[in-house]
Amino acid sequence: MVKKPNSNEARLKRHRRVRAKISGTAERPRLNVFRSNKHIYAQLIDDVNGVTLVAASSMDKAFEGNGSNKDAARKVGQAIGKLAVEKGIEAVVFDRSGYLYHGRIKELADGARESGLKF
Repeated sequence: MVKKPNSNEARLKRHRRVRAKISGTAERPRLNVFRSNKHIYAQLIDDVNGVTLVAASSMDKAFEGNGSNKDAARKVGQAIGKLAVEKGIEAVVFDRSGYLYHGRIKELADGARESGLKF
């Protein structure tokens, strides 16, 4: 019997390994990304104080369009970048949560960079 590897379990293992090494601060928060089949979410987290500073997702009321494609990911990246710059945050640590830096994750990162975030 051939067992199929659980890809989400492997992703969570990668995520835990990376999270042991990176952490967000108030000056340089962590840009965390979560990708589901229907939507994409991003938040800036200050791990020292344990608070979310800014959040954006494809489920926001102001968001228009399909939440599960590259265009949506770029829009969410631009939205999180715009909200962060308004709060005075310019530099972040990118946490891709174990996902490959490809497709929607890459588009979100590019959108955030367009809006002025540096990472």
